[in-house]
Amino acid sequence: MVDSKNKDNSIFFRNSICLVLLIIFSFCISIKQLDALPHEWVGVPRSEYGEQLWDRKSIKRNEDGSVRVLSKFIPKTKSEITRDILYTMDINCFEKSFRDVDVSIDEVNSNFNSFADWQDPNGDELILGVISQVCRVEN
Repeated sequence: MVDSKNKDNSIFFRNSICLVLLIIFSFCISIKQLDALPHEWVGVPRSEYGEQLWDRKSIKRNEDGSVRVLSKFIPKTKSEITRDILYTMDINCFEKSFRDVDVSIDEVNSNFNSFADWQDPNGDELILGVISQVCRVEN
């Protein structure tokens, strides 16, 4: 009888450990999926330097009335130095100006700067394309 009780305890203990590991594993998978939120990239007309995309699902209205959007620049020529660059942009649709509040090469390592200065696109076709399309969607 004692041997049967030890065997039952051993099976219970082993099953409990498996259940806990399974729960931890499931939790880790769901966190990883949260990090990989889907994007809906929209392209603006290409330029001689490359292409610019913006994420339709990332549009948010800021308290000051400007619009925040995730944008990606894909250079025409890629190398170790020139990679895809992600920008979190604030766009002032009334003044047709923008500010990059975050610039990074991936979505994990970011350098958020909410005090960035507003800038004129200075004729940059890619930035003007993003401003135009985002403001059209948002208004």
